[in-house]
Amino acid sequence: MKFINYLEKIIGVDVYALSSFIIFFLFFIGVVLWVWKADKKAMQQISNIPLEEDHNY
Repeated sequence: MKFINYLEKIIGVDVYALSSFIIFFLFFIGVVLWVWKADKKAMQQISNIPLEEDHNY
């Protein structure tokens, strides 16, 4: 039996698909807003961390 046949037997399975899409969409919009409003100087400093030669362990 294929997986789609199992999903067809579940009552209200469309609610799970819609809710997961809404959660993904809200998360995506949140990340876009965070990147857009982020401090550019702080982002530049964070992006240079892997390139720094001073290793203080």
